[in-house]
Amino acid sequence: MTHTLLHIDSSARFSDSASRILSSQIVDHLTPDQVIRRDLAQQELPQISETWIGANFTPADLRTDAQTAALAQSDALVDELIAADTIVIGLPVYNFSAPASLKLWIDLVARVGRTFHYTETGPQGLLTGKRAIVAYASGGVPMGSPVDFASTYLTQVLNFVGITEIEFVAAEGTAADATAALTKAQGEIAKLAA
Repeated sequence: MTHTLLHIDSSARFSDSASRILSSQIVDHLTPDQVIRRDLAQQELPQISETWIGANFTPADLRTDAQTAALAQSDALVDELIAADTIVIGLPVYNFSAPASLKLWIDLVARVGRTFHYTETGPQGLLTGKRAIVAYASGGVPMGSPVDFASTYLTQVLNFVGITEIEFVAAEGTAADATAALTKAQGEIAKLAA
């Protein structure tokens, strides 16, 4: 059985980015059969708009050509998520939260009818049976601390779409000692089950 991995990076930095280094090493460690690569810093994703929202809530067979076009990028991103068995996400902490590029991606993949649906008891995620591994990198915000709005937010979003098997590899305190933070995180990568 083929194992497909979706590798998402969101750091605006391309050199010396702890989240990029870690996410790449996680992918190498897992040795998937197929890797879908999505670099959110190299591709400007559109913000959702009134047209997008209207298209999203219109049944697919009733959408106009303009509505179908408005959802094309979102559909492609959702298709990547659906195809993946494992999702590896590089999560640098920017001002206590996730980068704007990752938030745009989240807005485009949180799709009623595609990644979740509403039930009598509330929303239910449709992307069950998948594993997510997050490379968390922070200059000074400890993961799980009261001011960490990045890991808690991403965990909530992934759970919302049905992805509940989530593991974090954290490089914390990179502003004080990047080498020590990376070394500790790389030790966590070695413990991940392939």
